[in-house]
Amino acid sequence: MTGMRARRLVAVASVAVGLVALAGCRSEPGVAAYVGDHRITEDAVTEVIDDAQAKNPTPTEGAEAPLGEEPQLPGQEPQLPGRSQVVSTLVLSEVCERISADEGYRPQSQVDPAQVAQGIGLSPETGYVRQVAELYTCLSGIPIGAPVAPTEQELTDLVEAGKRAGAVPPEVTVEQAASQLDGEQLRQALANRNSLREAVETYDVTVNPRYRPLVFPVLSFTGQAVAVGVPLGEPASDAVNDISTPRPRPEPAVPTDG
Repeated sequence: MTGMRARRLVAVASVAVGLVALAGCRSEPGVAAYVGDHRITEDAVTEVIDDAQAKNPTPTEGAEAPLGEEPQLPGQEPQLPGRSQVVSTLVLSEVCERISADEGYRPQSQVDPAQVAQGIGLSPETGYVRQVAELYTCLSGIPIGAPVAPTEQELTDLVEAGKRAGAVPPEVTVEQAASQLDGEQLRQALANRNSLREAVETYDVTVNPRYRPLVFPVLSFTGQAVAVGVPLGEPASDAVNDISTPRPRPEPAVPTDG
């Protein structure tokens, strides 16, 4: 009996050591996120940011546009990606590549980097633009189920997010906004979110706490505020609102009167 008890203790101790080792390797310094055993490093994120800045310099006031190019109007300055945007793009790209390889999915459409560049105001030569185009090309091959009707709570969260973004007037009620927001576009976005969330959960995504909550937009309000998004990795300490059509698609209409 004593020997059996000793063997059990050794077995439990081995499992505990294994868990500690796993926890340690999932929080290495300099790693922005993991997708399974794949590391997305902070250096890789910085390289994407630096490339975007180098290829999309902010025009100085009074400077003339290069020959053959239209001058930029106010508000048309390059929309350089933030670190969280880059991390979410790299994470979902890795997830999409893995599930496509495992399930034999093939892209249903080819997204042109020039289209992405126009939508986010960056040069088509930017590495980030090409990565986003490749991601949307890959995502076009992932099957999406039937449109999903939003729950009452999802509509409430959506309207609140719209108000915070200034896309929904503050005096508009949930019922009034819902009649404008709840349509084919939103329901297709919810179906898209569900299929992508399932894929993300399959591939063991871990995100550096500095980026949590990390959400990839599936549908956005005007101004790029997330309307519906796919949570990537662990949530932050607060609850994550995951109630998003990938850019560049038209934003949902919002009511203009009370």
